[in-house]
This record gives sequence, C-alpha cells and structure tokens, in this order.
Amino acid sequence: MKIRNYRWLIVVLVFIATTINYLDRQIIGLLKPILEKEFDWTETDYARIVMAFTAAYAIGLAVSGWLIDKTGTKLGYTLTIVFWSVAGMLHAVARSAVGFGLARLALGLGEAGNFPAAVKTVAEWFPKKERALATGIFNAGTSVGVVVALVLVPWILTHYGWQEVFWITGALGFVWLVFWLILYDIPARQKRLTDQERNLITSGQEEPETERFSINWFRLFTLPQTWAFVVGKAFIDPIFWFFLFWLPSYFSSRYQLDLKKISPELMIIYTATTVGSIGGGYLSSLLIKRGWPTLKARKTVLFVFAILEVSIILAQFATNIWMVVALISLAVAVHQAWATNVFTIASDLFPKQVVSSVVGIGGMAGAVGGIFFPILVGSLLDSYKSAGNLAGGYNVLFTICGFTYLTVWVLIHLLTRRAKMVELNQLL
Repeated sequence: MKIRNYRWLIVVLVFIATTINYLDRQIIGLLKPILEKEFDWTETDYARIVMAFTAAYAIGLAVSGWLIDKTGTKLGYTLTIVFWSVAGMLHAVARSAVGFGLARLALGLGEAGNFPAAVKTVAEWFPKKERALATGIFNAGTSVGVVVALVLVPWILTHYGWQEVFWITGALGFVWLVFWLILYDIPARQKRLTDQERNLITSGQEEPETERFSINWFRLFTLPQTWAFVVGKAFIDPIFWFFLFWLPSYFSSRYQLDLKKISPELMIIYTATTVGSIGGGYLSSLLIKRGWPTLKARKTVLFVFAILEVSIILAQFATNIWMVVALISLAVAVHQAWATNVFTIASDLFPKQVVSSVVGIGGMAGAVGGIFFPILVGSLLDSYKSAGNLAGGYNVLFTICGFTYLTVWVLIHLLTRRAKMVELNQLL
C-alpha cells in the first residue's frame, strides 16, 4: 500500500531512536543516589564510570560512521541499536563499580553510532531544502529522552527495582527495531513510497560529484580554523556531560529531591535545552539576515551566551530550589545555543567536502575532554564531602563552568581574527 509523506514517518522513527539513546544514557545519573548507597561508591568511582562511557563514545564516534557507510543505513542502524540495547540491559547484572564501568563502556561504543546513522538516514530520505527541519526533529529526541527518563525511571522504581529499570529501558530498543526492519528501506527500493514523493526526494538531492578529491586529512590540524572549532568543543562539551550526569545527584544531596518520584524541577531544566538550541540558531541567523558578516554574527552571539553563562555562579547564593532551577535552566539553554552556533561555524569556515571530518575531530576532542573533566569533578566532590561540605564542591564546579565559556570565546576569537573560509586546494 502506498503511503503519502512516507519520509516523515522515517524521521519519526529516527526521532524515537534518538529519544531511546538519551533515555538509556541518562539512567545512571538518576540512579546514582541509589546505586552509590547499595554498592558504596565514592564520587571518584562514579566519575570513572562516567569516564568509561565517554572514552568509549569517543572511540565509537571515530569508527561508527565508517561502519554505517560500509554496511548501509538499515543494517548499520540495526547493529548500533542492538549493541547499545544489550549493553543497557547488562547494567542490571553489574555488582561493582568495575562492572558498571564495563557496561557503560559497551553502551558508549554502541550509542556513538546513533548520530552518524540518523544523519545518513536524513540524507537518503530528504531533499536539501527539508534536511534542516528533519534534522531538528530527530535532534529534539536528545531533550525528550532525558525528560522521558525523569518520568519512566521513578515509575519503574515505584513498582519494581533498579535492575528492572535497565531491563525495561534496554528492551525498548528491540521494540523500535521491529518497526525499523519492517518500515525502512532506501527510497529507490521502498515499495510503500509514491512516485510523486520519490521524485521529490531524488530531484532535491545533490547531483553525484563527477570529480573525486583526495583530502590530506592531517593538513586540517595545521589550520587555525580547525583549532577554533576543536577548542569550542573540547572545553565546553564536558560541561554538558557534567550537567547530564551530576545534576540529579546535586539536587538529591542539596535539596533532598526524591529521584524515585517524578521531578518537575529536572524536567524543566532539561526541557530548556530544546529552547536554547532553537533560539541560539535563530538569533545568529537573524543577524545575518540583517546584513551582518556571517562569522561576526556567530561570534557576537557566542559572546552574548558566554556572558549569560556566568549567571550559573549565582546558584550558590540562591535561597530556594526554584531559584536554582531557573539559573541552571538558563545555563543548559545557553549551552545548547552555544553548541548550535559552534557547529555552524564549522560549515561557515570549511568546504562541504571536509565539514564531516572537522566535525568528527571536534566531536572527538569534546569526548576526550569529557573523559578528563569527571576526574576533577569526582576528586573535588570527594574532597568537599569528606569535609562535610558537598555543596561547596558543586559551587566550585559551577564557578568553573560559568567562566569557561568566556575563556573559550577569547580563544575562538583569537584563532579566527583573520580567518577566511578554507579553500579546498589548501587540503589537497
């Protein structure tokens, strides 16, 4: 049976996969207060568990794109979600920090494949004029997945136990897989696709390149434009990992938030990331439409966001939980606004033939930063906890986070003061 607008059904599938991806990775943060009591974890133990995930995620980013290009989208996405779903379920049998670390390592390797597979799916199924919208739809799953975790995890804990949290959420990937295997195929082979929609997809896609370029990948590291993007990812991505994995524990220890129940406070905070992502992209685009040079518009909004991010240091002076929620909501929204514009800088400064390579290098740098920052977080919180002042440790971390964006903005500005778009012949 022919189905109209079938491409939007495909992007809904990818949105759901992305939602499950972020649901699975967020669970450890929500269960941290329970697991650290049961297994007597220190903050450093938890930091090492986070590091295992992040290190594996970095490695996975380097190899998953190649694997998915090699096997094709249907099989590649299948292998990816099976791997991370099994890894998620294996958390239920872990009984030590080492066991959880190994499970997180496997989860990181598998989950790294989601975005390469999702982007490739959109490229196959959408004309160029619709890809930004399609990408925005599936990328919204990053925020939705965290919010779903805030609802689903307390419900499972109320009726069962922490082991069932991992069994049930891990099984969701296999439910998704049934629909993926039934509904997905490339447009040329999809029998449910109308001829009109197939023509719309193929006519709006790039023509095959008649000339092949052999890019000297290592020359990218000689360019200040590359390092501007790397700096923007390496020092800022780890801050979002901190927000993702430690905020539930922060609210639990500081404000006695019961993570066995649905938490409106955390739902508001993580929902704010969607607002920041869309708003940040809109603001720089508005300046460009008004005649601003592209790079000047990007760096101006980055500077504004860097100033706004300093406000998170005020959390230590807040007198109630809702003031903290407001400040941290602003912080995570600003982070996503920053991330949107840093990603766009890569496409502003590099030809399309190397944008993916630059983004991959920056993504790896961000993941590597995410490996080392938890060492500081864990040791700092353990030190303050032993002194009976855990809140003080979080205050130091919030101060570091608040001023890092301004420092990174200065570095990006210095690296791009005389920057022009890189020409392809510089990389041959």
